[in-house]
Amino acid sequence: MPSFLSNGIAIAYEEHGEGAPILLIHGFGSSGKINWIDTGWVETLTGAGFRAVTYDNRGHGESRKLYDTNLYHAHEMAEDAKRLLDHLGIERAAVLGYSMGARIAAFLALAHPNRVSCEIWGGMGMNLISGLNDSEEIIDALTAESLDDVRGRTGRQFRIFAEHNKADRAALAACMVTSREPMSEEQVRSIDLPVLVANGDKDNMAGPAEPLAALLPKGEAFVIERRDHLRATGDPQFKQRTLEFLAANA
Repeated sequence: MPSFLSNGIAIAYEEHGEGAPILLIHGFGSSGKINWIDTGWVETLTGAGFRAVTYDNRGHGESRKLYDTNLYHAHEMAEDAKRLLDHLGIERAAVLGYSMGARIAAFLALAHPNRVSCEIWGGMGMNLISGLNDSEEIIDALTAESLDDVRGRTGRQFRIFAEHNKADRAALAACMVTSREPMSEEQVRSIDLPVLVANGDKDNMAGPAEPLAALLPKGEAFVIERRDHLRATGDPQFKQRTLEFLAANA
């Protein structure tokens, strides 16, 4: 994968297809490949005529691993996204983020609205504002000596996911400490561009989509039927609704 330096941090990325650009921001513990290529998103978007740009967030995939928790605030990771657009000469793009990637996308839209045409926040709901209370469980799971020492269901899910992806668990633990930076209700209300808020009807992690969409001046909510947080990522319903949203707003 090619890479560029974002304020001195190597960020790996890939480009796929031609057409209107869409930047894809993956979730915690994942990578551009796992979140977007393996799930068929890149194929779907390039087939619809988009230029899909995937990248690995700092601490993930082939990007540089960092162990300082102060380097993982969502607003700073949003600057990686903006600098990637600069590096590629993309003045304005649609943005699709999932879970942590949706949080990063939100901060990108907040700080640089002129660089974004529209956004899709997958696996995200009111916990963008209220935060989450399982961070310590996940950190303990990632830093435990072995999976056998992890008891909590959420912790085990994240530990298994990290081991399956051969991720740097120490870097992920550092990321978990600060990456779930909350956004205020006032900040959400100030994001004046089209946003599709989509999560599964069984997603107990993201929080409800409808009230978050209602705070946005141009927000829309979409509930992905029969899906929880982990299984909604590549859902065909989600892809179809995203294509419809992009056709109207990208």
